[in-house]
Amino acid sequence: MNTLLERVQAVLSTTPERWQRLVSTLPNDLLTRQPAAGEWSALNCLQHLLDAERLVFPVRIHAFLAGQDFEDFDPNQQHAGPDSQTPEQLAAAFASDRQESLALLKQVKDEDLARTAQHPQFGTVTLAEMLHTWAAHDLMHTVQAERALMQPFMLGCGPWRSFFRDHEIGVPKE
Repeated sequence: MNTLLERVQAVLSTTPERWQRLVSTLPNDLLTRQPAAGEWSALNCLQHLLDAERLVFPVRIHAFLAGQDFEDFDPNQQHAGPDSQTPEQLAAAFASDRQESLALLKQVKDEDLARTAQHPQFGTVTLAEMLHTWAAHDLMHTVQAERALMQPFMLGCGPWRSFFRDHEIGVPKE
């Protein structure tokens, strides 16, 4: 696995299974628990990944391949889908949409990676940069969700809590 396309495909293919495992195993109150005021719960992270799967990354691949520019995405203002879905339904929708995205990604060739588009905030960007961003975005929000899930457990660690200081949310660092 040496090419960017293979690496991105590998990262993106693991995310749905991780989420399906989390939502099928963990209780809803843990999934929806905000780690601190104004911070996203694990479920908020999954909803955001679903939004990005529907409104951002595949849309941008199509734009790059068509030689078109694209709009900015504001995660606080754009949302794709009903809020009434269960965690399992969200994970299933994400898995389904991700399969479509992976099929689209297989159409991208190494020679396409240098294609450019105009981003409203960042100016000229390449398809390769966007693919790096997609993989990092998946991993970042999965880690963010896992950090949110860690919070109540860390609080109960007693003397071992100091091992987790770097992962505490909403606690000032010493």
